[in-house]
Amino acid sequence: MIDLRLLREDPDRVRASQRARGEDVALVDSLLSADERRRSSGVRFDELRAEQKQLGKLIPKASGDEKAELLKKASQLAADVKAADAERDAAAAETQELLAKLGNLVHPDVPIGGEEDFVTLETHGEIRDFAAEGFEPKDHLELGNLIGAIDVERGAKVSGSRFYFLTGVGALLEFALVNAAIAQATAAGFTPMLTPALVRPESMAGTGYLGQDADGVYFLEKDNLYLVGTSEVAIASYHRDEILDADQLPLRYAGFSPCFRREAGSHGKDTRGIFRVHQFDKVEMFSFVDPADSQAEHRRLLEWEKQWLTSLELPFRVIDVASGDLGSSAARKFDCEAWIPTQGKYRELTSTSDCGEFQSRRLSIRVRDGKQVKPLATLNGTLCAVPRTIVALLENHQQADGSVRVPEILRPYLGGREVLEPVAK
Repeated sequence: MIDLRLLREDPDRVRASQRARGEDVALVDSLLSADERRRSSGVRFDELRAEQKQLGKLIPKASGDEKAELLKKASQLAADVKAADAERDAAAAETQELLAKLGNLVHPDVPIGGEEDFVTLETHGEIRDFAAEGFEPKDHLELGNLIGAIDVERGAKVSGSRFYFLTGVGALLEFALVNAAIAQATAAGFTPMLTPALVRPESMAGTGYLGQDADGVYFLEKDNLYLVGTSEVAIASYHRDEILDADQLPLRYAGFSPCFRREAGSHGKDTRGIFRVHQFDKVEMFSFVDPADSQAEHRRLLEWEKQWLTSLELPFRVIDVASGDLGSSAARKFDCEAWIPTQGKYRELTSTSDCGEFQSRRLSIRVRDGKQVKPLATLNGTLCAVPRTIVALLENHQQADGSVRVPEILRPYLGGREVLEPVAK
């Protein structure tokens, strides 16, 4: 959530941010009104309590009619205090409810608009000319079948649409990707973590995933637990309700977990293969830093993502995501999109978001710097979302005979294998 003081001091900035997101601008005025009621009712409560305490000192000293009058006044005052307390609590609850609906403040450099209004910042790698090489590229599902790596038919039989099995070299390829990604993250100073896939509602809400993204998460009502869509949720909550020392920062974690997404609203999109699925594994980078360092850390996370995709020898571009496509927690987001030959376009493989103080305020994570205690900044960045990375690898590194060349970085994790060969049926 944002700082209420900022809202009071510069409401136009918050209105502009809501407008840029395509969100309800009237929410700002409703929140200002609720906050004013919260503050005024708090003052009223304090005044009445002070009067009540003062009256309590006079009653023992009084007698006769004077004492009776004071007791009558005390009774009325007690009712007024109770009413003021209820009014203060109601206004505070409304303020928090409205504040939780407000998205993070959009960074001033973010391009304004919807999903297609991103700005391309850089492009890396060469897009292969398959026609010049003399063959038509196969899509990842056909290649996955040829090399015995992917089975979506049995995935659908067992669990339904958008589920799959990784088999044989497909399973080995996942392990190779995860190990290589963790190795890179560890070398960069990240602490590797295996994180819970089930979290409490306060953890999910604290990271901002129960707002506009609520339809996309799985909820286990009987247990009052959510299945995470990313290990960001668990890692962000790792230090919930803690005060960290400034000399501990930056804290960087690389989490591995299964991820679950309902993909609500994606009917008809990416129905073939394993690009958009309900369950997948992912290595996620997460940083806790001083707010003054958040923009620099954001660029560092992007550089680590670029290093990873370059090591996989994938052609990709970096985009500055437009304001209407940010998600409620992010002030700014960069996506790395890999070229998918059979789709003839770039598709998102990694994403990194600067959330500033938004999540730490909701999760009550603070940093002590001398005598000052303040919220810190949180940032997240995908390092390897396994199925999409496999899609990009198979299609970009395929050969005319249906085999797939293995990038050098993965070979040590695949027993030195240089090529994934078609299997006999």
